[in-house]
Amino acid sequence: MSLMKTDYPLFPSVRVLEGAGPAGVRRQPSTLALKRLFDVTVAGVLLVLLSPVLLIVAGLVLAGLGAPLLFRQWRPGRWGKPFVLYKFRTMKAGSLSDGERMTRLGGILRSLSLDELPQLWNVLRGDVSLVGPRPLMMEYLPRYSPEQARRHEMRPGITGWAQVNGRNTVGWDERFRMDVWYIDHWSLLLDFKILLLTVKRVLSRSGVRAPGEATMTEFLGHPAPERIDGSSRGL
Repeated sequence: MSLMKTDYPLFPSVRVLEGAGPAGVRRQPSTLALKRLFDVTVAGVLLVLLSPVLLIVAGLVLAGLGAPLLFRQWRPGRWGKPFVLYKFRTMKAGSLSDGERMTRLGGILRSLSLDELPQLWNVLRGDVSLVGPRPLMMEYLPRYSPEQARRHEMRPGITGWAQVNGRNTVGWDERFRMDVWYIDHWSLLLDFKILLLTVKRVLSRSGVRAPGEATMTEFLGHPAPERIDGSSRGL
């Protein structure tokens, strides 16, 4: 699949302080460095341990969909900077709807999150983190309210707080509220908790798709949501 165009404007920074948390409290660079070290270590180990799974999935995709094996698409990283995201292909090529292009194999791969495994390479490259707000579409950047855009204050993640609290079944406003809540309450302990909850979600195969949709519905833009205090989604 050919890559998307790259002439997207970067989303204007709305940060108070780089590395800041609630009320502009600066996060310790050493703590953020530990997050990066954790990402690299875990992603490297998983790539080695899951290499047989990667080969099997690659073989299944090649047999079922043919080449190319990977779906590649520009996504916004921290502060909206574009990067190429990698996933195993799950759909046939064409102009039909996502539901019509989704294959049976693709549905299984998505429900088990096996299509996401190539993103471990994105983690090693520094494009994404293991945990963070999910990287969405480049064309969504100008549609965010300033509060919603705060989801780009940290690297996006393979999994995140919104994914373990509904995955693709929650609406966009709630999803963005949870993303911003994560930004304001981030800690290494929270990341570890999210990873454990992600394993539980994957094993239960819940929240894979929005009701009546093969994938998440398009975000068309909404008024800025109220800032949350995490009372409904606390730890």
